[in-house]
Amino acid sequence: MDKTSLFGLLLGIIAVTFGMLLKGAEFSVLINPAAIVIIFLGTIASVVIAFPTSEIKRVPKLFGILFKEKKMITIQELIPMFSEWAQIARKEGLLALEAKLPEIDDPFLRNGLSMAVDGQSAEFIRDVMTEEIEAMEDRHEGGAQIFSQAGTYAPTLGVLGAVVGLIAALTNLENVEELGKSIGAAFVATLFGIFSGYVLWHPFANKLRRKSKQEIIVRQVMIEGILSILEGQSARAIEQKLAIYLPDKERKAILEESVNRNG
Repeated sequence: MDKTSLFGLLLGIIAVTFGMLLKGAEFSVLINPAAIVIIFLGTIASVVIAFPTSEIKRVPKLFGILFKEKKMITIQELIPMFSEWAQIARKEGLLALEAKLPEIDDPFLRNGLSMAVDGQSAEFIRDVMTEEIEAMEDRHEGGAQIFSQAGTYAPTLGVLGAVVGLIAALTNLENVEELGKSIGAAFVATLFGIFSGYVLWHPFANKLRRKSKQEIIVRQVMIEGILSILEGQSARAIEQKLAIYLPDKERKAILEESVNRNG
């Protein structure tokens, strides 16, 4: 589970409700079915109108991505792996790496190494793998855009909900006490709209983009590693080349580990 998504969501809810209590507002004002319908159902309706069915069907999967940690090979794991493969390729030839293919769980990496073993050119391999990354990036951006648009619609629907609530309140001008409660309830829709837009939907979109970026970087490392082996670079050179994708502290640690490992 991605604990930051869950923690952030809970923290956002606590911040709003606790803040309301500190301001002297009653928690019961949030129990407003009309505001909930206008904001959340209205946002869903807007998103459904804005995006094709094929993309809307992916929303449940997107929530899974937000709240689950995808198990993916890391750059720290890739560097020694490519170092080992480079040594094998220089000693025994590229065809010797064919025995490594069944051990690779990542389809992208397995396909890239398979093309190298099959004798495809470096340019062809780069083009194919880069196009696959671009296609993946487009799919990911489409998912993030759904939440981004929801974050745009929700606050505006909050204003709409407030207007509807004020219209209802103004029909009850003769009862001052009820009028005050009605006006307060009218602005609950605005609260829901702003909260959902800037605490839920926009942050969700940003997290999807960040997770996509992390996956893209890992795949770029895979491309560079495969092409470096194809070019016959040494294990040490490949380690130094791929380590640039890591922060300074992690880069230094992994290079030192390589020196200790290889003597």
